[in-house]
Amino acid sequence: MGTLTLITVTATGLMAGVFLAFSAAVMPGLADLSPADARAAMRRINARIQNPVFLLLFVGTLVLCAVEVFQGRAVGGLLYVVGCFLVTVVVNVPMNNRLEQADDAYWPAYLRRWTLWNHLRTVACTASAVTLLLGL
Repeated sequence: MGTLTLITVTATGLMAGVFLAFSAAVMPGLADLSPADARAAMRRINARIQNPVFLLLFVGTLVLCAVEVFQGRAVGGLLYVVGCFLVTVVVNVPMNNRLEQADDAYWPAYLRRWTLWNHLRTVACTASAVTLLLGL
């Protein structure tokens, strides 16, 4: 395994960990709050996650996985590109944007749907790491 792939495996694993933390702790914790408090907390989380460390990891991993695809490890790379990056851009970010504009009645639907798609991102990142380790 080359150095680039090792870095990519590490990066996809870190992203899996970020998403797992949301699925295992953050969203269940927010579910225990009132819709108004949960929505306010999630709005702050969404604002705070847009920081240089997270964005470098999130976008940097996209670039690394794209390189992996072109180097013949398409399955591992595409799992991240499609299952993480595209799902985030097409599903989770629009939901976050809607949460900014919606009232508290939107929270229960947001919580269920956002968490479901986040589970998918967790699995996709984990599968990406594993398949890259296997050289796929």
